[in-house]
Amino acid sequence: MNPDLTEREFAATPPYLVGREKVREFARATLATSPLHHDPAAAQAAGYADVVAPPTFPIVIAEATLQQLLAEPDAGIDFSRVVHGDQRFTYSRPIVAGDELTATLRVTSIKTLGGNSMVASESTMVDAEGAHVVTSVSTLVVRGDDS
Repeated sequence: MNPDLTEREFAATPPYLVGREKVREFARATLATSPLHHDPAAAQAAGYADVVAPPTFPIVIAEATLQQLLAEPDAGIDFSRVVHGDQRFTYSRPIVAGDELTATLRVTSIKTLGGNSMVASESTMVDAEGAHVVTSVSTLVVRGDDS
């Protein structure tokens, strides 16, 4: 694992257009049953422009930023040894269908513990106007050699 990746920021991802059906599919897959995730009328009655994505939906967008890190030639990450250690989200506002989000990944720390590397990163997501929507904080554990 290359410790020089700490504080590296990757290029922003292409914009991701949040679709109503994608929100509904994600809600069904995660057993999120609130009408806000499924029914545009219920979401609009609650003051939203369209259906509201479940709180963990940003992982769909953050995954593209994590792929940048995993594909980085000088990272030294063997994907077959990666385990997802932690995931958190910090919101400025909910994600709703129709949002166009762009994400940027920054590696915040790399630590070695017991032969394993812990890589912490932040994927900051902004809307089409550049306003912050959510930050996804991930920790990946890269298992060390078995020898």
